[in-house]
Amino acid sequence: MTTSEGSAAKPAPNAHAQAAVRTVFPVVLGVSAIHMLNDSMQAVVPAILPALQQPLDLSYTQIGFVIFALNITSSLLQPVIGMYSDRKPSPFMLPLGMLMSLVGMAGIALAPNYFALLAAVVLVGLGSAVFHPEGSKVVFLAAGERRGLAQSIYQVGGNGGSSLQPLMTRYLFLPFGQLAAFWFMGVAALAVAVSWFVSRWYKGNMHLRRPKPRPASAAAGAEAGAPAGAAGTDRTLGSETRRGGVAAYVWLGMSLLVLLTFARSTYHTAILTYYQYFYAEQFGSTLAEAQLPLFVFGLVGVAGTFFGGPIADKFGSKTVIFGSMAGTAPFAMALPFLPEAWVVPVLMVIGFISMLGFSVVVVYAQLLMPNHIGTASGLIVGLAFGMGALGAVVLGSFIDHFGLKPVFIAASVLPLLGLVTFKLPDLRKP
Repeated sequence: MTTSEGSAAKPAPNAHAQAAVRTVFPVVLGVSAIHMLNDSMQAVVPAILPALQQPLDLSYTQIGFVIFALNITSSLLQPVIGMYSDRKPSPFMLPLGMLMSLVGMAGIALAPNYFALLAAVVLVGLGSAVFHPEGSKVVFLAAGERRGLAQSIYQVGGNGGSSLQPLMTRYLFLPFGQLAAFWFMGVAALAVAVSWFVSRWYKGNMHLRRPKPRPASAAAGAEAGAPAGAAGTDRTLGSETRRGGVAAYVWLGMSLLVLLTFARSTYHTAILTYYQYFYAEQFGSTLAEAQLPLFVFGLVGVAGTFFGGPIADKFGSKTVIFGSMAGTAPFAMALPFLPEAWVVPVLMVIGFISMLGFSVVVVYAQLLMPNHIGTASGLIVGLAFGMGALGAVVLGSFIDHFGLKPVFIAASVLPLLGLVTFKLPDLRKP
């Protein structure tokens, strides 16, 4: 009887194994498209602020609080939503999040004052917070064995949407003003439609493709291309006597990743939110002219995001993460002192190198916590970016008190904090 039951059960694991290694590219591309639409709506907030600065009489500190309201809402709630979705997967949270962003876009277009603008921005942030943990889980499930590539495709969508911010400022909000935000209600409606189809795939596959429980050491072997049961991985760290060591291993890695993401997030906020004002003041240009350097920065960042994942698949996550921060630091510290002719080339270098590690950090966190994908994604994309949002408020307040150039000189050292990632556990070693 046991034999017959065992024989009957064999085809299902084989089918499951084949599904687990296959990358479902239509789903990955679909979630990437939603990510692009979502992050383009988030980019509306910093993009519209130059057009609202005079009509709503916004100080740099208030501009910082608007960015803070967006990022703190979209970020700090992500770990909470991620933990909830790990316990109770909710596929239709994807279209729900996009519906919330749609209402937020209408609020931004009609906001008569600073506080109404904050309320509308919070709605956009909530929509993003609902989307991101479930979106990351869908990509993880659809990635098969090509997790670095799948995560890069997903993050390219988000960074592609964010990179549109300077174009929005120059060609939409500065010429047409606040009401141009109404056009993004159509973007939100498209995101709702695409997310509905993705959520249906997710609902039909999440119970079939859910990863089996593995200790962090087994995930390490997976990154290196080793079998999960290789000697020195599951057999060693998976034992009861080493459970405390695994926990310390995981928390050390996650703590360093949060610090790294905080440093990069705060620096990118400084560039994308305040550098346009610095550039206009430093070189005597208009805010519209200052959008070109920002656009180039974001565009090459998309390329860096895409290439970072495949490079990490080959050479390891830790190598790419450390190289990304170490390579960024000298260019970032030189930027405030450069003549105008060098600004765009150096911003291209900063954008590309710094974003090489963007998607890789998420993959590394997921490999450290393979049974808590939503929580891991929420901690990195959520909590750490929320801490970066607090940095936006601090930077805005400092600019009001000390001026643009001193603050940018101080902010340029932030990538140096990322050098602590040399202490990250090496997932290629048991």
